[in-house]
Amino acid sequence: MELYLDSANLKEIEEGFKLGFLNGLTTTPTFMQREGITDIDGTIVRLSKMVPVLQIEALGNTAEEVLAEAERQLALGLDPKKTVFKIPVSLEGVRACKLLRSKGYLVNIHLVYTLQQAYMAMHAGASYVCPLVGRLQDQGHDAIALVDQCVTAVNRYGYDTKIMFSSVRHAEHVRNAINVGVHTITVPLKVLKQLTENNFTTVGTDQFIMDTRLMMVKVKEAINGVNPLVEEDTVISDAMIKMTEYNFGAITVVKKDGSIKGVFTDGSLRKLLVEKGRDILNKKLSDLEYREAITIDGNVLLNDANVLFKKTAVDTIVVTDAGKPVGMLDIQDLKS
Repeated sequence: MELYLDSANLKEIEEGFKLGFLNGLTTTPTFMQREGITDIDGTIVRLSKMVPVLQIEALGNTAEEVLAEAERQLALGLDPKKTVFKIPVSLEGVRACKLLRSKGYLVNIHLVYTLQQAYMAMHAGASYVCPLVGRLQDQGHDAIALVDQCVTAVNRYGYDTKIMFSSVRHAEHVRNAINVGVHTITVPLKVLKQLTENNFTTVGTDQFIMDTRLMMVKVKEAINGVNPLVEEDTVISDAMIKMTEYNFGAITVVKKDGSIKGVFTDGSLRKLLVEKGRDILNKKLSDLEYREAITIDGNVLLNDANVLFKKTAVDTIVVTDAGKPVGMLDIQDLKS
């Protein structure tokens, strides 16, 4: 099934075709007008150089006028093998289709809403027939059934026509197109981006990335040189400021010789405020009692830190080098 982008937004088009596998671009005068484009010919030429196949409108009141418009556009420098002329279905439209096809030009008969219209386009030799699924569904019609009937007609009667699924509103439409067996679908970039999204995939990928990180990254590499610490004679209120500056919920308290006295956390602070009131803020960290700090050597892998986090049920671990604190590892650092 061919995959086209449906747009006139140049940034979207550049982004979409960076994928490297889109078959072409469909666009309309309405899309261009919405984008504020006034130089239609200049835009068509620019687009023709950006995409493998460009499908553009060729309008006219008669078949001869449609043919003349198509040839005028080709004269701008378009490659007839990479240009498909879109013609709204009508009696003159299918006659125009026959004229263009007799000259070897590619034609997409679009704005198709009935099987009868599709049949006339197929019989006139249309390269593409394009039912507008979203618009039909807006009117309460069974658009998927129509597309299915069009595909069946092509297969049954051997028409050299590709059925293009258009007016795509959401990812479910793409699934519908695949199931029906259409030959081509044209999709807005917003929907195109949704086609590879799935929450289970995201969760699985994140887990793979995290597990790989645990096995390859050392603890000292994960802390990025951040070492939130204060000396034990620091006033608690100043320690709070330091924690905020380091953007950590904990800070290492060190003795005068640089060895670890303990870890002071925002949780410890809240508990002290409840038990002893605001006066505690004027106390020094040396006045507090500490449990032995949970530490880990900076040269070990994050996988070892992960085991330690699970064993101790703490959120932060002091990172050491030769017994001296060189940083603090937060449990979130295991992920990124």
